Amino acid sequence: MADDPENSVDRPTDDGDASKPEKMFTLKKWNAVAMWSWDVECDICAICRVQVMDSCLRCQADNKRDVMGRQDCVVVWGECNHSFHHCCMSLWVKQNNRCPLCQQEWSIQRMGK
Repeated sequence: MADDPENSVDRPTDDGDASKPEKMFTLKKWNAVAMWSWDVECDICAICRVQVMDSCLRCQADNKRDVMGRQDCVVVWGECNHSFHHCCMSLWVKQNNRCPLCQQEWSIQRMGK
């Protein structure tokens, strides 16, 4: 890897011999870093005011866990593209079948983690 010409940057030498450039540096290691987030308009559940990526307050209090030992709280998106924790929205819909943010009739577009 150290002698790989794709991983080094060359600098021409001053002796006039352009056929054998001197290496400025060699890339020895490279680490890629990635970030992700939910593709939502707002990343906070409007019902419990907790980030959608985290468990809702009820799941945190009950200490609900999935099979892998992580806290289990599913996110639900409505047709209006607003997102909430499923636990929060299921209780909300029992009282009012409308989106808490835009007041459209609530229907689930998709569910996910």
